[in-house]
Amino acid sequence: MSSEDAALEALAVLGEPVRRGLYRYVAGTPGDVGRDAAAEAVGISRSLAAFHLDKLVEAGLLEVDFRRLSGRSGPGAGRPAKMYRRARSEVAVSVPPRAYDTAGHLLAEVVERAGLDGELQAAARAAGEAEGGTVGGEAEPVEALRARGYEPFWEGRTLRLNNCPFHALAEQFPALVCGMNLAGIEGLLAGLTCGQGWRASMDPLPQGCCVSLEIADATDAAEEEL
Repeated sequence: MSSEDAALEALAVLGEPVRRGLYRYVAGTPGDVGRDAAAEAVGISRSLAAFHLDKLVEAGLLEVDFRRLSGRSGPGAGRPAKMYRRARSEVAVSVPPRAYDTAGHLLAEVVERAGLDGELQAAARAAGEAEGGTVGGEAEPVEALRARGYEPFWEGRTLRLNNCPFHALAEQFPALVCGMNLAGIEGLLAGLTCGQGWRASMDPLPQGCCVSLEIADATDAAEEEL
């Protein structure tokens, strides 16, 4: 089977609405997800969730691990629960075939060798600000980031991003791509009326995006109280 056929078969698994809902829930949740939580999230039985989750594993879209949720070990601790998370591998297909990833790699390599990081960041910031303006400027930053594929979630008062839309390039050119990413998000916030009180900074997750955000006004007020 060709890589294109394998990608098409994997994506075809997501054609079933319940399965697609389960994938979105697991992929968008930081950390591992158990069958009970997944079933509750999409409103189906645990046994049906288990069936569809395992189909997603077979397709290479999810990965599985086993863990005792009770925290106990040894006799009487019970069987380890099956836990799911988004697969680290990527599945992409283009009809007809395109090679944008190859072009992106070459362009990033040229920019890095030429030392054009500043120019790239300026362009990313300008593009992000223009995009913020095109959505009317009234969108909330969380929704704007979700629309861009970042999968934002709150961790206390910090907004973290569960997904890096530039993951493959960021692994090969981390300083270049993460700097571009931060500049683009800063520009997006500047273009959004509701983004004026927000602050983005470099704060990478082990699995996820290199940028985190905070509401600057609230943070500054808390610091003043201390």
